[in-house]
Amino acid sequence: MALPWLSLSAARRLHLSAQGLLTRPRRRARPADILSTVQRMSLLQIDTINVVARSPYLVLFSRLGNYDPRWLEEALSRGELMEYWAHEACFLPRSDFALVRHRMRAPDNMGWKYSKAWMEEHAQEIQQLVAHIQQQGPVRSADFAHPRKGASGWWEWKPHKRHLEGLFTAGEVMVVERRNFQRVYDLTRRVMPHWDDERDMLSQAAAEAIMLENSARSLGIFRPQWLADYYRLRRPALAPVLQAWQAENRIVPVNVESLGEMWLHADLLPQLELALAGKLNATHSAVLSPFDPVVWDRKRAEQLFNFNYRLECYTPAPKRQYGYFVLPLLHKGQLVGRMDAKMHRKTAGLEVIALWLEEGIRVSAGLEQGLVSAITDFAAWQGATRVTLGQIPLGLFTSCRSGWEIDAV
Repeated sequence: MALPWLSLSAARRLHLSAQGLLTRPRRRARPADILSTVQRMSLLQIDTINVVARSPYLVLFSRLGNYDPRWLEEALSRGELMEYWAHEACFLPRSDFALVRHRMRAPDNMGWKYSKAWMEEHAQEIQQLVAHIQQQGPVRSADFAHPRKGASGWWEWKPHKRHLEGLFTAGEVMVVERRNFQRVYDLTRRVMPHWDDERDMLSQAAAEAIMLENSARSLGIFRPQWLADYYRLRRPALAPVLQAWQAENRIVPVNVESLGEMWLHADLLPQLELALAGKLNATHSAVLSPFDPVVWDRKRAEQLFNFNYRLECYTPAPKRQYGYFVLPLLHKGQLVGRMDAKMHRKTAGLEVIALWLEEGIRVSAGLEQGLVSAITDFAAWQGATRVTLGQIPLGLFTSCRSGWEIDAV
């Protein structure tokens, strides 16, 4: 029997539907939306670069619209979210603690994230650090940034940050809140008092099976080779997994223009019917983070969206093609361009240093309206009252080449 045939555009829209980026938010965001949005994506990657809003806040904004960034920290403090190494450093639902516990219990397998030699060399200081947290409560690495005059003992030892990161990777401490985006650590046994490894821990195989299903659901439509990257899994045996999912009607095969056979998660079957009828419409325009799940797998972004993207903030400035922290631009189901931007917080201005459209994207009134709306919303959410424009494609924003006041748009 012939498989359902989908255009590449329809496949993109199904993926964006799964990610919560197909249409504009229909209502104002609420605090409870933080957890449900992270659950929808499975993971929210953390990055500290703040030339504009930090990545995790931006990923949420792209989906929720105007919301209070403090809601993310509050969700962490309430215990709805946790932090651990998943795709990379990520927020994830604390209910998924069991999925990553096997990684905590085998930190030697975590590569550069954990140094057994360091932890053994400094075992006495680390033991004293754990005792301090037990007695005094949660700590930040910044609490021990400088030696205390006239004091002696473990707190004069400056590599406290590395101690805490090692304990975090080994699952001995967890992040219970963030203050000014700085991690606050407490003992895992205090954060998770009802957890018992002997009773509750999943095997690596069982945990990774759930990770793969989460990946399939969050991607919505996928090639098998896209699954492993979502949680950074190492060569999972996918063929028997896919066969079992198909037998259980969790996924269905589809044929996609230029990409061939792909799989669709069953959660998207209602949207598939709309897509086959040509009625699955994309209406959202948004500025995305470089660490958004839609683009964090560069190969997937290139295959699905024909979007060749590389993060250049770690590239020497003279070798950058586009800029330091370049943000993908989404418009009605397509990644239509990218922009290098900087938020000037003291003067309440968003500077668009440069903006580029992808090859083949034609300037139109609809595109311009979508980009103005997306950039304005992005700027206003961060407290900007003006957008200034630098290098812009010919024919774009012709009526406001130098920028615009946000209240005037």
